Amino acid sequence: MHLKSIWVVLIPLIIMGCLGLAATYVQADDDPPDPTATPPAVDPRFGAIESFWAPQESAELRVGWERILFYWNEIQPTDSDDWNTLHVLEEWLVEANAQERVVVGLLKNTPAWATDGDPFSGVPRGLSLPHDDPDNLWANYVRRVVEYYAPLGVHNWIIWNEPEIEAGVYGHEFDGTVEEYVRLLQVAYLVAKESDPQATIHLAGYSYWHDPEYLREFFEVVTADPMAKEYDYYFDALSLHIYFRVETIGELVREVDELQNEYGMDKPIWVNETNAAPNLDPWWPVERPLFQVDLDQQAWYIIQAHALGFGAGAERMGVYKLIDILLPEAGESFGILRPDFSQRPAYLAYRTTIEQLRDFSGPVHVNEAQDYYIVTFTRADEVMRVLWARRDRRITMAVPALAESAVMVDFLGQKKPVKAENGSYPIVLEGARCRGACDIGGPPIFLVESGVSLDGDPPSPSARPAWRSVTYTPQQTLTFTPWPTATQTPLPTATATYTPTPTYTATSTYTPTSLPTPSATTTATATATDTPQATATAVPTEAVIQGRLVVLSEQAGLLLFGAVMLLSLAGVLVLVRRGSK
Repeated sequence: MHLKSIWVVLIPLIIMGCLGLAATYVQADDDPPDPTATPPAVDPRFGAIESFWAPQESAELRVGWERILFYWNEIQPTDSDDWNTLHVLEEWLVEANAQERVVVGLLKNTPAWATDGDPFSGVPRGLSLPHDDPDNLWANYVRRVVEYYAPLGVHNWIIWNEPEIEAGVYGHEFDGTVEEYVRLLQVAYLVAKESDPQATIHLAGYSYWHDPEYLREFFEVVTADPMAKEYDYYFDALSLHIYFRVETIGELVREVDELQNEYGMDKPIWVNETNAAPNLDPWWPVERPLFQVDLDQQAWYIIQAHALGFGAGAERMGVYKLIDILLPEAGESFGILRPDFSQRPAYLAYRTTIEQLRDFSGPVHVNEAQDYYIVTFTRADEVMRVLWARRDRRITMAVPALAESAVMVDFLGQKKPVKAENGSYPIVLEGARCRGACDIGGPPIFLVESGVSLDGDPPSPSARPAWRSVTYTPQQTLTFTPWPTATQTPLPTATATYTPTPTYTATSTYTPTSLPTPSATTTATATATDTPQATATAVPTEAVIQGRLVVLSEQAGLLLFGAVMLLSLAGVLVLVRRGSK
């Protein structure tokens, strides 16, 4: 063989070998997962809606509950003899059980054959009949669903969705009156409890702002039923849907709790849906006239929402939702994962929230000041405080110390030790990005102290200087030019296996800003600086820039690999040709 011919083959092979060694070297930097490691306990209070679409990510987060839609019109599309179990795959339920994740089913959407009204939103035919009458179509459906799915681990059922939204308004789902919704609830409660003693019935998700008086009207109707008290008013938990304005979470949870107490009830309150969907995601831009939210703000919202929700007494919280499954043209951007499974910063923020607040016990203390929040959680021998600024300016705080040192954790999970100085921790809170209103506070910080306990209320910062108001000019709204749309990866089918330590792959690497360096001065407890925080500019964040670099590097790698293969093939052809001469 000619020497040049040998090099034609050897050079591509050497390049491929180097690439393989480089890949091996990179992987060697990471410790291999321990297959015998025990995963952390799941805290059932933290949920993500429709987690089944991303089983690996839900396992990594250790999500405690999820909600799955059980559409009546899909399960029984043509008549009562239909039974389409492919609408809710059993694999999803097996996966949830393996991950210790509670499944909450949402029952809604009347099929056309079962109503004299409009499909989906119409009142089911025969609803006024006794729940054991064969002509009560809703009762028949609930009975069959509950009996079928109880052995698969589904015992929690939400009865319809947002019935307060009027016809003609986006989100309308129920044509009936308040009285007809109460009847819908009564029938479902009686049937479900007979069919499954473990059944838990949740009131329909209530969005509040569409009709602030709806829940009071509901209580008026349900308490007027002479049998209601005997059946615990036909439901076991209240459900709220609260979005965008983070401080309304605590306000509405307390208001709803006070309202139910007024009618002699004390049901647990679940915030089933909450989020601040980012329309200013350069990779996934969405047109929206109200609530301009960027990627960082969504992440900040996730932490603040859980702190205020649990602080107001919510039993469980649910992020809507784990992953988007629709294109941005449909206005879908709620996921903490994009449809290609790339992570928004909110994913890391939620992971941090669960890690820092998992297994908290006892009362949650909320210190609400004019320009900041401090929400205090406790567990075993730890005290965790969540702090953030409410306004659009940086705040320097002297937070009373319970120990000699603590760990600060930013919203993306970066940790930094901090020592107490003269009995307090010097903490800097960056201001919020207020586009007109400060709907979401600034970047939150977890302050975690170990080896301490808390008796009574946590110590509060002492008197602080009066708030000095400033005039804030909202930033100019800019239009993002999206990058070329990548080919969507099909959503995976959940498997029935659970890996204790799932491999975490950051598809869109986010390099966070370092935690603020503690100030050496602690003269003021909460001193608002005179200069307002610089206006946030509508440019791609580091998360976006570095995420693009990851994509480009992956594409370059594929091109290089293809080129190497072509060179190798050409070398082989040359050898064959010369050998044949």
